[in-house]
Amino acid sequence: MATPTEVRQRVIELVDQLPTEMLVEAIDFLEFLSFKTNRRRKVTESKPEEKALLQIIERRLPPEEQTRLDHLRQKNEMGELTEAEHSELLACVERVECEDAERAEALIQLAEIRNVDLATLIDEFTAEEKTPNAV
Repeated sequence: MATPTEVRQRVIELVDQLPTEMLVEAIDFLEFLSFKTNRRRKVTESKPEEKALLQIIERRLPPEEQTRLDHLRQKNEMGELTEAEHSELLACVERVECEDAERAEALIQLAEIRNVDLATLIDEFTAEEKTPNAV
C-alpha cells in the first residue's frame, strides 16, 4: 500500500503528463474534490441540530426506488400504466413531494441557524451535486 507521500507524488506525475489543454479540466476536478472534502469536514464538525437537518436535506430515494419511479413515470408518459401501477406512481410521487417539503423546511431552518441567505445555502448544496467537466 502506497504512503500518502507516494500517492501525492503519483498525482504530480500524472498532472505533469497531461497536455496543457487538459489542465483546466484537472483543476476543475481537483477543486470539486476539495469542495467535497471541505463539505464533509463541515458536516462532521456541525452541531447536532445541524447534523439532523443535513440528514433531512441530503435524504434521497434509494436507487432501486428511484429506478422504479423513473420507470413508472416513463410508462405513464407513454400511456401504458396499469391501474395498480398508477396507484403505485401516485403513492411514490406523494412520498417524494412530502420529503421535498421536509427538505425545504430543513433548508430554511439551517439557513436561519447559520445566519445565511436561503439562496446562498441552496447554491452550496447544488454546487456539491454538480460534477466537474473532467468527470
